[in-house]
Amino acid sequence: METLTTPALLATAAFAAGVLNAIAGGGSFLTFPALVFAGVPPIVANATSALAVSPGYLGSTLGFKHELLRLPRERLRQETLLAAAGGVAGALLLLVTPARVFSGLVPWLLLFATVLFVAGPWLARRGHSGDPQDHPWTRWRPLGLLAVSVYGGYFNGGLGILLLALYTLTGERHLITANAMKNLNSLVLSLLSVATFAVAGAIAWGPAVLMMVAATAGGYAGAHWSRRVPVAWLRGVVVATGLGMSAVFFLRA
Repeated sequence: METLTTPALLATAAFAAGVLNAIAGGGSFLTFPALVFAGVPPIVANATSALAVSPGYLGSTLGFKHELLRLPRERLRQETLLAAAGGVAGALLLLVTPARVFSGLVPWLLLFATVLFVAGPWLARRGHSGDPQDHPWTRWRPLGLLAVSVYGGYFNGGLGILLLALYTLTGERHLITANAMKNLNSLVLSLLSVATFAVAGAIAWGPAVLMMVAATAGGYAGAHWSRRVPVAWLRGVVVATGLGMSAVFFLRA
């Protein structure tokens, strides 16, 4: 790939990922393949991708600050601690995974995340319409959040869909609140996982810095657009990208 083309590709992918993560999720379908196509090894690309999109979560979390301020502080504290623990555990799991094994897992992980994305609206409709505390699955939310956070620390793709599914299936009746919590916990677990990657020397810092700036701008823009821009066409783009990237990586495997 030409030298001048690579930064433009990475910046564009990161901005679009920030927008998608704020609105519907699926941003890693763009950042991870862009890094691999730019010549970054898969494990380093995955770690760098997680760092690249994490500031986008900051931008979108700030965009949902009013929704978050209305939530009980104890709930925020408990859930962010679980997300942090899961993010570190997932990152450590990735670091001990052999490169060849991870390369073989990549297309399956991308396909799994794409299927989750397609199922997202159906999962959202499974949410409880009454008091979340009366929902029979609410007590399983902490364990579910920990498990999803481990997955997010290991492979960021589809993280937003999993978090939204978790909240709606365990009784969160307000989608805007679920979206706000999704972004906050994604931010927390991503920051802790990328800190782990950084200590282990698994970050490509040149691409990471460029993509962080672009993803932050995209995340902030996406948080505002999510309130008034229909997302059906964005979902179509994400699904097409996920399927396409899965096929490419299956062929490369």
